[in-house]
Amino acid sequence: MAIWSTIQQNIVRNFGTEFADRWIAYLLQLILFSVLFYLMFKVLKNNKADKFIAIICFFVIFTGIVSAFTETVSSSVMFIIIAMVGVIVFTMYHTEIKRSLLDSGVKKSKAEPVTVTGVELIMDEIVRAVQNMSKNDIGALIVLSNDNLPEGIIESGTVINAQITSQMVEAVFYPKAPLHDGALVIEGNKLYAAGCFLPLAQDEKLPKEMGSRHRAALGVTMVASVTAIVVSEETGIISIVKNGAIKKKYADATDIKEALSDYYWSDLTAEAII
Repeated sequence: MAIWSTIQQNIVRNFGTEFADRWIAYLLQLILFSVLFYLMFKVLKNNKADKFIAIICFFVIFTGIVSAFTETVSSSVMFIIIAMVGVIVFTMYHTEIKRSLLDSGVKKSKAEPVTVTGVELIMDEIVRAVQNMSKNDIGALIVLSNDNLPEGIIESGTVINAQITSQMVEAVFYPKAPLHDGALVIEGNKLYAAGCFLPLAQDEKLPKEMGSRHRAALGVTMVASVTAIVVSEETGIISIVKNGAIKKKYADATDIKEALSDYYWSDLTAEAII
């Protein structure tokens, strides 16, 4: 009974006369906490950091329970804990946070519907084109976008809005073609734009032998939630880049198809597949 009496007293203390006197401060704290928690949850969820989400939820619930049983723990303690967790999240996921903030300012449009059979055919065409270019040491940079690239990137290239075929992809990157130096942007079932210039990663820790295509792939995946497929012109090596890092080097057909499957079945909206 003493425990319930303590809880009741703390509820009255927090939400009684003190709440009436400081309701504006409490409201602002609630809004601040909600926004901070939402932003952290969004970044962690996008990066599949479910364990980190569970830890944050544990601390929030734990602090709430402790506050109910004691008078020494106030709401400010909870905000200190959340702020500390926020600093940790920012330290670990600063690139992802920057990308999420930039993505939020991009207007997304619904992709043109694609059938399941159509998606399988598209993936086969892209895999065939990438492998052909790899065998012939033809450099290429393909960006899988969900209409979430900054407008400046699309405007730097040429909108072609063409059907996806291996012949069309290879034609774009043919060494004597006018658009072969830039990136090819794929949106859903279309080759949307070609010859696009991407921001280059400026990290001094990157190997000096890493070419401009790889730096551009790293750069664009730092500012947008996209996947990039790179074919080295010097070696023919295929790399898959996502979240500002090379996820797979020496990628084969299986790796490419897996990246494409993630794009078509996860990155694109569910309404885009029928």
